[in-house]
Amino acid sequence: MATEISDAEILRLISAQINLPSPPVIAAQILKTIQNKESSLSDLEQIITADPALTSKLLRIANSAFYGLPCAIGNVNRALSILGTNVIKNIALSFVISSDLRNKTESWLNFDYFWRRSVTAAVAGELIVELLHKKNEDIFVTALLQDIGILIMYLSKGQEYTAALEQCINYGETNLVQLEQKMYQFDHQQLSWTLLKTWGIPLSIVQPVRYHHQPDHAPEEYRQTCSVLYMANLLSAIYSGAETSQNVRELHTKMEEFFNIPEDQTRTLLDNVAEKSLDILKIFEIDPGELKPYSQMLQEANDELGKLNLSYEQLVLELKESKLKSEKIAQELKKANSQLKELAFRDGLTHLYNHRYFQEILGKEMNRAKRYNNHLCLILFDIDFFKHVNDTFGHPAGDQVLINLTQAISKAVRPSDIVARYGGEEFAVILPETNQAGMNVFAERLRRCAAAVTTMIQDHEVKVTISCGGVHIAPGDNVTQHQLIDAADRNLFLSKKNGRNRVTTLPISATL
Repeated sequence: MATEISDAEILRLISAQINLPSPPVIAAQILKTIQNKESSLSDLEQIITADPALTSKLLRIANSAFYGLPCAIGNVNRALSILGTNVIKNIALSFVISSDLRNKTESWLNFDYFWRRSVTAAVAGELIVELLHKKNEDIFVTALLQDIGILIMYLSKGQEYTAALEQCINYGETNLVQLEQKMYQFDHQQLSWTLLKTWGIPLSIVQPVRYHHQPDHAPEEYRQTCSVLYMANLLSAIYSGAETSQNVRELHTKMEEFFNIPEDQTRTLLDNVAEKSLDILKIFEIDPGELKPYSQMLQEANDELGKLNLSYEQLVLELKESKLKSEKIAQELKKANSQLKELAFRDGLTHLYNHRYFQEILGKEMNRAKRYNNHLCLILFDIDFFKHVNDTFGHPAGDQVLINLTQAISKAVRPSDIVARYGGEEFAVILPETNQAGMNVFAERLRRCAAAVTTMIQDHEVKVTISCGGVHIAPGDNVTQHQLIDAADRNLFLSKKNGRNRVTTLPISATL
């Protein structure tokens, strides 16, 4: 693990790179009510019952076999009386937050899969605590939200973080936490901790989340809870696909190491997690996929290979998994096809994204900015008097100037920024989550960067300048893609008209 850094430094690193979302409205109301010492149970009941869907889900889980109450609960007030304020609060937060962070559109990360794993981990956490005869009313929501940082990282970092996730999925030996630390100097544990802390989630939930993959690094008072989260995550992974047999072996080892739980109790726990999760997933309205108890998985594998008379059940499952590993070749071919597709979106000379990709990704970034109420900026820039370079030194020399300039600019942009060759000597830069002031500073830095580039041609030092036109759209602005490009182009025209080698970033309203 990377050297431990201070809380303040973690917050600084995250705030510089991640735009943290606000908590769902109902979640914020629940937390505010719980924190207000003058609030009563009726205040919490009023917030929950104002949402019929939330009320229905809460009562369904209260009456489920998960809690095994002797008599049915008919209203929220009775649920508060029997299960307690803290349990009901945590159940409500679980429903509200998981529902809010569900991507309804197609994306690389399967959000249903993510929440299926999270709910399974939450159920596992609750069952482990019960097995240990411990009291921890927060464990369900803590286990549910422990990896929420992965979602936020994916939504903020896009393709860059997708590549990191793919590396960990395809090559399981790669540790995601270590890879995140290498890329960003913070990991999704710390991001989860920061987000939940910012939302006002109680410290009893927030602190264990920070160390859930590394319980031995946790403060002593949270170490057992972190160990429970580690095991809950492992149980969830067992029901999520690859490396099942390896994870089962680790489960038996760690349960005895952490909690002195023998193998027979761990086997029972393993099946209980699947059975209970199937019920809870239905209430969360999440597709359970092919989730089934581990003993059933073993029996099915044994039936398939029964003719081989293999009595050792674990070996049977491992043989089945070896078939899955052989399919890795197909995944690599798919990756190669993706790389070929990537080449189709690249400009042959500069290796920047081409005009076709620019139009496609700009539309996606505008939709994303609108969906998450983010700022977005677009800069178009043009090389001044580029025709003179071609006429004087020839087109090959002009090509070299383009290459040198784009290499310098590519190093000057952030990983999240998107640079494209718009056409000829004109280029575009998309700046996600950037406001007007940020765009002004960046555009000026871009202009100075271009002016500093020198290309040697026939013993001549060739320098060029650029003219920039930038435009910013704020959350709530109703602007089409065509209007955004047109506004940036008009500002570029003004820069050239007013003497070139300058930046113009008039508001979009002044250009329409």
